[in-house]
Amino acid sequence: MKATGADNTGIAASRSEWLRSRHEEFKRAKRLRGRAVLAVQGILLVLMFALWEAAARLGWIDRLLFSYPSKVFWQIYTNMADGSLWQHLGVTVGETAAGFVLGTLLGTLLAVAIWWSPFLSAVLDPYMVVFNSMPKVALGPIFIVMFGAGFTAIVVTTLSITIIVTTLVVYNSFCGVDPNLVKVVRSFGANRTQVFFKVILPSSFPAIVSTLKVNVGMSWVGVIVGEFLVAKSGLGYLIIYGFQVFNFTLVMSSLLIIAFVATAMYQLVVYMEKALLSRR
Repeated sequence: MKATGADNTGIAASRSEWLRSRHEEFKRAKRLRGRAVLAVQGILLVLMFALWEAAARLGWIDRLLFSYPSKVFWQIYTNMADGSLWQHLGVTVGETAAGFVLGTLLGTLLAVAIWWSPFLSAVLDPYMVVFNSMPKVALGPIFIVMFGAGFTAIVVTTLSITIIVTTLVVYNSFCGVDPNLVKVVRSFGANRTQVFFKVILPSSFPAIVSTLKVNVGMSWVGVIVGEFLVAKSGLGYLIIYGFQVFNFTLVMSSLLIIAFVATAMYQLVVYMEKALLSRR
C-alpha cells in the first residue's frame, strides 16, 4: 500500500510538471505570435507610407490632393513646434472624452431602466429604432440652435450617436442572458433587484465593456461631425479650414493625428477591459 501511494504521488507530480511545462510552452507561443503580429503590422505601415511617398514623387497620384508623408510629417512637426497643434488637439480630445464617458454611462443607465420596466421598453422601442436610423448630421444644426455654437453642441451631437448604440447593445445583452439562470435565482426567492445584480449584470459585463470599444469610434465620429458644423478650433476645424484654403497637407496631417489618437484611446480601452475582466 505504501508503495502504491508513493507511485500515485510520483504520477501526480509528473502530471503537474507536464501541465506546467505545456502551459509555459503555450505562453511562449502566444508571446511569439504577438511579436510576429506587431512586426507584420509595423512592416505594413512602413510599406504603406513608402508606397504613398513614392506614388506622389513619381507622379502616380496628385501631390496637391494627396500630399506625401514627408511633407505631412513636416507639417505636424511645424504645428507642434509653434504650439498651434496642442490647442486644437486638446479641444478635440476633451470633447471626445466627454462624449465617450457620458454616452456610455447614460446609454447603460437607459438600458437598465428599459430592462427594469417592460412597459417602458414597449413604449420606447419604436422611438429608439427611429432615432437610431436618423442621420445624426441632420440633427447637428438643431443642436447648434438649442445649445449654441460651442462645446455643448458638439458633445450633444456625439451623445446622439453613442447613447442609442450603447442602449441597444447593452439592453440586448440583458435580454440575452440565459433564462434558466434567472429561474434558478428566482426559485430561491430573489426579487428583481437581486436578479439584476446577481445574474443579469455579471452575465452582461463583457458586453458592456466591449461597448466601450464601439463608443471610441462613435465618439470620434460625433465630435468630428460637430466640429465640421460649428467649431472654431479642433482637428475637425483644421480639416475644414484646410479644404477651404486648398492646404491638403494640413488635411492629411489632421487625419493622421486623429488616427493616432483614436488608436491610442482604443488601446487604452482594451487595457482597461483586460484589467477589469481579469479581476472579475
